[in-house]
Amino acid sequence: MFGATSVGVGAIVGGGILALAGVAFATTGPSAILAFGLNGVIAILTALSFAEMASKFPESGGTYTFSRKVLSVESAFTVGWVVWFASIVASVLYAIGFGSFATLLLSELYSTQGSVPHWLGEPWSVPVVSLATTVGIGGLMTFRTSGGGAWINVAKVAVFSVLIIGGFWMLTGQPVSKTTAELRPFLASGWGGLVQAMGYSFIALQGFDLIAAVGGEVREPTKNIPRAMLLSLVIALLIYLPLLFVLTTVGTDGSQSIRELAASDPEAVVALAARHYLGTSGYWLVLIAAVLSMFSALQANLFAASRIALAMSRDNTLPNALSRLAAGSGSPWISVLVTTGLVCLLIQLLPDIAAAGAASSLIFLVTFAIAHWLAILVRQRSVLTPPPFRVPGYPAVPVVGGLACLALAIFQGIAVPEAGIIAVMWIAIGGVLFLSLFARRARLTDVSNIASNPELSRLRGNSPLVLVPIANPNNARAMIALADTLVPAALGRVLVQTVVVAPHDWDPLVNHRPSAQLHSVMNEILHASASLGVRCETLTTVSAEPMMEIARVAKLHQCQSVLLGLSEITPEARDTPLEGLLGQLSSDVVVLRAPKDWQLDQSQQILVPVGGRGGHDYLLTRLLSSLSREQQRQVKFLRVIPTDTLRADQKRIRKELDRTTRVNAGRVCEREVVRSNDPVKTIADRAGTAGLIILGAQRLGPRQKLFGDFTRKVALESDCPVIIISRRG
Repeated sequence: MFGATSVGVGAIVGGGILALAGVAFATTGPSAILAFGLNGVIAILTALSFAEMASKFPESGGTYTFSRKVLSVESAFTVGWVVWFASIVASVLYAIGFGSFATLLLSELYSTQGSVPHWLGEPWSVPVVSLATTVGIGGLMTFRTSGGGAWINVAKVAVFSVLIIGGFWMLTGQPVSKTTAELRPFLASGWGGLVQAMGYSFIALQGFDLIAAVGGEVREPTKNIPRAMLLSLVIALLIYLPLLFVLTTVGTDGSQSIRELAASDPEAVVALAARHYLGTSGYWLVLIAAVLSMFSALQANLFAASRIALAMSRDNTLPNALSRLAAGSGSPWISVLVTTGLVCLLIQLLPDIAAAGAASSLIFLVTFAIAHWLAILVRQRSVLTPPPFRVPGYPAVPVVGGLACLALAIFQGIAVPEAGIIAVMWIAIGGVLFLSLFARRARLTDVSNIASNPELSRLRGNSPLVLVPIANPNNARAMIALADTLVPAALGRVLVQTVVVAPHDWDPLVNHRPSAQLHSVMNEILHASASLGVRCETLTTVSAEPMMEIARVAKLHQCQSVLLGLSEITPEARDTPLEGLLGQLSSDVVVLRAPKDWQLDQSQQILVPVGGRGGHDYLLTRLLSSLSREQQRQVKFLRVIPTDTLRADQKRIRKELDRTTRVNAGRVCEREVVRSNDPVKTIADRAGTAGLIILGAQRLGPRQKLFGDFTRKVALESDCPVIIISRRG
């Protein structure tokens, strides 16, 4: 908890108050104290929402991770992209702030000795110091995982404590009348000025969210992340509010108010006020506090930004290289270097740092509002596994906090239009990169994540439905088991359909055969459902045309998938009723052909023959991830090529196969290229009798045959079960 709290304290305490106290005082006068206090209330409300989600999802990535669990992959990328940018820009601001105060401190030190080096007065000195410090911190982070700067935080808090204690000591010797006079007029610009000051200064309390961004590296995260968030904010407020009170009451000489002092020199108001009541030593303390604050805030934001990039790269929404970890420390060294490089680039390129800072503030406020909304969604949808930490006063806390953040964000966008322009430009760049480079793999990874962890479907407000028409009682157990694997009944719905095939003028009292067949099928369905523990729904209809009835039910219930059973495939059957049905379905289709009494858990080995382009990647990825969720299976992708294939073509084919396996099953699978002029026999031999073959089939139109010659031959010559998949039309 100490390390996690250090991340928050390092990012919050110091830099914001030193940079923004003057702006707040100049805008609203003594009520800047109230502005920071109200911002503190909003920040605590936001931290509570963050804490609930972080206890539910104790992983690195912060707001991005929360949005990935609850929203679509496209929305999650947008959130992660802008949060990453906001942390990068915050790092730029703190890097330049460190450079400014560091050069000023060096100048003051040299001036006491009578000579100041020429280079300290050059315009390039601040950027050079900023770049050197950023590179140094980034270099250290590639070798170690810590990012809190704990001892720097202790020193920084100690310096601020001296400033506060010294101010209250001076206050005890000051007449009460002077103290009250300095606090008047309290609302110097009315309530409007107070709201303006809140909008300008809210970013001073940003930083608690960085604890969630590094949540994957916190021990006992369900307990320590909520505690660290709230503790870091409490520490910040216990420093900010007394310090602002001291600066207001004893920080001037009586000839001018704190508002007038701030208006004349907003950036130096804290140093000037400290010099008034503590003398030269107070001025030096502020410089020391500023250097320490900017350094620790830069360190914390760099640390958190690199972890956001790490989380995004693991989901393939950023390049995979960013997720590589250093062998010794486990630090994501490439992510750290890329983030550091972007910060260094922006230090040199951003023409208006103030506008960039406003953009950072605007983005953080928007993402905080989104976080409150996500907290409501997580609470509503976490039926099976509620968050360990729960927000007190729900739903008032996320609703009030979200509206407050949104209102301040709107104000920020109106007050500083450049902030909105910068934010829109960054989002546009991210959108182009996502659609052109990352979209396909990111969506496949998302499909795999949902299949591996079906609770994500419920968190996103989905209740997927798989339709399972069963006519053969021998297939009931295998079909229900596979349906439950595709869509676990606790998180989705398995709808088993039986069709009583009878003529339009059927009289059940005269013709008992359809009823007897239904009775036999239903007995097997109930027995399989009970023995497997699958709570499926059943639907029985009467129709003379069962295939049309299945298509009608699938469309009526908007089924995500339809699972069909196939007793046999004959070489002569060229236009089967099943193929006619597939031409009418718009759902994903999985066709199972399995021996009698086959059980799903018997097939430990899965063989996936591939022939080139595929076209059913999303369905294949979902199926493989679902099959491997309950038990580990050996997956092999097989490509059979003619014996006379040229060597250059073989090399190209191997690369294609590697790419296919990475897209559909990651790296946890085998791959093999076999040279043979009899691909059907090769596939059947590789599958053996204890395996499971998965074949893909395209649906290009209502008259397109599903079972081509190759599919028929593989199914006929293989003794093991075969699953044929076809993506939705």
